[in-house]
Amino acid sequence: MFDLSHAAPRAAKLTVLGIGVAFLATACGGSPAPSASSSSAPAAGGISCPAPSASASAGSSEAPSTGPVPPSTTTTDVPLKLGSLLPTTGNLAFLGPPEIAGVNLAVKEVNAAGGVLGKPVQVTHRDSGDTKTDTATQSATALLAGGAQAIVGAASSSVSKTVINQITGAGVIQFSPANTSPDFTTWDDKGLYWRTAPSDVLQGKVLGNYIATCGAQTVGMIVLNDAYGTGLQKYVKESFEGAGGKVVSEELYNTGDSQFQAQVDKVVAAKPDAIVLITFDEAKSIIPLLAAKGIPGKQLFLVDGNTSDYSKVFKAGTMTGAHGTFPGTFTKDAFKKSLLTVDPKLKDFTYGGESYDAVNLIALASEAAKSTKGVDIAKKLKEVSEGGEKCFDYASCVTLLRNGKDIDYDGKSGPVTFSDAGDPTEAYIGIYEYKDDNTLSPVQEEFGKL
Repeated sequence: MFDLSHAAPRAAKLTVLGIGVAFLATACGGSPAPSASSSSAPAAGGISCPAPSASASAGSSEAPSTGPVPPSTTTTDVPLKLGSLLPTTGNLAFLGPPEIAGVNLAVKEVNAAGGVLGKPVQVTHRDSGDTKTDTATQSATALLAGGAQAIVGAASSSVSKTVINQITGAGVIQFSPANTSPDFTTWDDKGLYWRTAPSDVLQGKVLGNYIATCGAQTVGMIVLNDAYGTGLQKYVKESFEGAGGKVVSEELYNTGDSQFQAQVDKVVAAKPDAIVLITFDEAKSIIPLLAAKGIPGKQLFLVDGNTSDYSKVFKAGTMTGAHGTFPGTFTKDAFKKSLLTVDPKLKDFTYGGESYDAVNLIALASEAAKSTKGVDIAKKLKEVSEGGEKCFDYASCVTLLRNGKDIDYDGKSGPVTFSDAGDPTEAYIGIYEYKDDNTLSPVQEEFGKL
């Protein structure tokens, strides 16, 4: 069980999450930050987060299948063509490399196992950019013109909203490894939109409750004013206030903004015990402003859009004690090594597992459908995610399929079981703590059902 012995007394007031979150014991020279001497910090109202489990680590993962894969009994004249619509520019560009590596690793393994329906899978990568440009629309147009039957991306919920009708309207699957906006659950997508990242309903509830276990009674927020930011803001607030806390300041900014002093000043003036940053790469500008106001790292709580390695961005100690969350189980060491074989420069692995799983699920659904058409593949995605024999990589899963077995794919991001709306119905949220060198250390995983 999750150890609450280090939490402040008010942690006892925590409400049980209505979505079935269970606390688990887990296996279980950049720009310097400004000096904190320019003003004094508001007192952190008893911030003392639960200590991580002694066994919390990114341990081993399921080993890939090494046995022979039987040939497909059905072959196709049209190979499975994938596109990726992932960020290499814009305010989420730091997420692009691990996501692209996840796609490439999966394609490599699928093709090593003989491909899909007797043909190697083809993949074309395009930049999604962000909402300041129409890069995503141009990229989606190019991928569709090139015959993509499924497109992995975008990372940003707001970017996906600009292209979802274009992609699904063409009879092509859009499969995001990172979209978390609840809006997609009810989108009229003709059954063609899917995702491996859970809705922010889960991440928001986990984060809000975790902040309460750390003893915070008041929270301030700096929030990106888009579908991702305001959606996650809503669920963090509901969860924290449901646990007896109070949100005392909520300051918004817009995509493309470069000045954040006004938001920082207002949040700090409210003297919250904890500050939640629901941002993308703008955190690199916001955190130094908070440090200059004397805010210590332990008062900061980040989310998947900005929980990243800051060891080469800020001076040592800037982030000490800060916490962050992002969907998915802890990235296991074996999987990190595999990702590094396709991109040796990787420093961050966020959503690499979700991207890898997206490709495997598409490939397996194509085999199950005996078709490479997007509309046919979509009809089999839920089926390959539930109810059958457990398997953990393409080779072992496709072997079962070709032997007439029903399969239940569980991936690198955790269990994947889809709802009729294409959402994961269960997922892990990982909680991380920053060390003195501004790198991340796993604290715990929380499993929840939606």
